[in-house]
Amino acid sequence: MMDALLVITTRNSGRIAVQLMQGLSRAGVNWGCFFTNDGVELIKDTACQEVVKLAKRAVVCEHSWDILSDGAHCPVEMGSQTINSSMMTEISRVISL
Repeated sequence: MMDALLVITTRNSGRIAVQLMQGLSRAGVNWGCFFTNDGVELIKDTACQEVVKLAKRAVVCEHSWDILSDGAHCPVEMGSQTINSSMMTEISRVISL
């Protein structure tokens, strides 16, 4: 079970998302994240890739990735909105960015 799930929905949340993930990890919070819409572009960032290694689970919406990745390899698990819904059942708090 996770304490928090970050749902990253926009590329504009980049600075906030990475710093929040780092803070959650420092605080010992068990967290995960789901990237969707143009928020999937954040996972292309090296700093974001490093911090999501600390997540219990990190998933990118496969449909959004297919549209916005320019054919790049996805560095984390790819999944559907069904997985997002499933992750929601395993958490105490949702943080939408």
